[in-house]
Amino acid sequence: MARRIRALLAAEASLADVAVQGWVRTRRDSRGFSFLELNDGSCLANIQIIVDAGIEGYEELLSATTGAAVSVHGDLVESEGKGQRWEIRAKRLALVGPAAEDYPLQKKRHSDEFLREIAHLRPRSNKYGALFRLRSALGRAIHDFFHERGFVQVHTPVITGSDCEGAGEMFRVTTLDPDAPPRRDGNTDYSRDFFGKPAMLTVSGQLPLEAFCLSLGRVYTFGPTFRSENSNTSRHMAEFWMVEPEVAFADLADNMTLAEDFIRYLLRFVLVECSEDLGLFARFVDKSLMERLQNIADSEFIRLTYTEAVDLLCSSGRKFEYEPAWGRDLQSEHERYLTEEHFHKPVVVYDYPRDIKAFYMRCNDDGKTVAAMDILVPHIGEIIGGSQREERFEVLRERIRELGLNEDDYWWYLDLRRHGSAPHSGFGLGFERLLMLVTGVTNIRDTIPFPRTPKHLEF
Repeated sequence: MARRIRALLAAEASLADVAVQGWVRTRRDSRGFSFLELNDGSCLANIQIIVDAGIEGYEELLSATTGAAVSVHGDLVESEGKGQRWEIRAKRLALVGPAAEDYPLQKKRHSDEFLREIAHLRPRSNKYGALFRLRSALGRAIHDFFHERGFVQVHTPVITGSDCEGAGEMFRVTTLDPDAPPRRDGNTDYSRDFFGKPAMLTVSGQLPLEAFCLSLGRVYTFGPTFRSENSNTSRHMAEFWMVEPEVAFADLADNMTLAEDFIRYLLRFVLVECSEDLGLFARFVDKSLMERLQNIADSEFIRLTYTEAVDLLCSSGRKFEYEPAWGRDLQSEHERYLTEEHFHKPVVVYDYPRDIKAFYMRCNDDGKTVAAMDILVPHIGEIIGGSQREERFEVLRERIRELGLNEDDYWWYLDLRRHGSAPHSGFGLGFERLLMLVTGVTNIRDTIPFPRTPKHLEF
């Protein structure tokens, strides 16, 4: 099997008879030999290949343009040029897959908008190769964080019969004929559908995760979630990934501490383990990136109540597009003011008005607020949202009724409150928003391999 370029560039000594495979970034021909810059996706750097005329495959090489796939056998030797320690002196070469003349990545720089139109090829660019390696590395770090703390991973269902948020912005899953669905009493008869009732793609794994939390103690899920909100902005997608832990016998303060530790752990990981790929974004995307990430990784987060946050915003003297007022949700401009202009560090806002939060959040004794919290960070605003869950049967049932939800849909969720209920808390982190924070990119569509947005379903 071929060696990975990342491993070859880290070699401690020269190596004989190595094989490497990848895609041509550049080719330069001179009299009697050629230079190839080859990348296999394992790292940002290319490896230089010296190909002497007359070796096996040299004639094929002359048609190997940018984007072509090639296989090379040769010796890893110290480079005589500047900028790299190692290069490969080729012994034989094969053109595995030529690239057509209209290969679209022949220029060094392309706009993000253009690359979004060729999402099947954009991972070959330096920027997106680096971004998706970062995505992979952070995914591993997420699992490591929870494994080190004794959490159990749970694969929660993608298809659900209940709405976690109560927003109703969910994709329908059905096998019924959309042109002629069965009808009963003037409505679609879902009793004849696959599940015998309406089914949707989930917006969160939280509710089923709570069942496992009240059995296994510390659990988490990490997977795709869906929302049919018709919001064509740089911060929203129809399909995105969520990290959701849930902890039994944990109150809101415990939840905030876990979330803070989680953010710091991930940023410290990426600063140490992904410095090469991170450096690309610090050089070409956001000059202040490294300073901001280090600040978040080293900071003790500010904690203040929603009421304190609103009072601070109202007395700031700042003119906002959306005027802050108690009982209204905080907007992105409010969140960024708190983190970027007032405190200059991450902020945890907690104890939100109950009327703007979901039914499952624990009601506080004041009768006006719930034990909810959001973590706000510079550049992004909200990156984590969570709460202590309502563990009291009667209070939870009353909240479901108060919000007009169908109590029958939540019979099992209520049943958890009848059999060994305990205080428990959890939160959700949007994985793509984390990647926006880590890379400095400003459009969430550039953090996922194939973005799903209104009117866009390519690939």
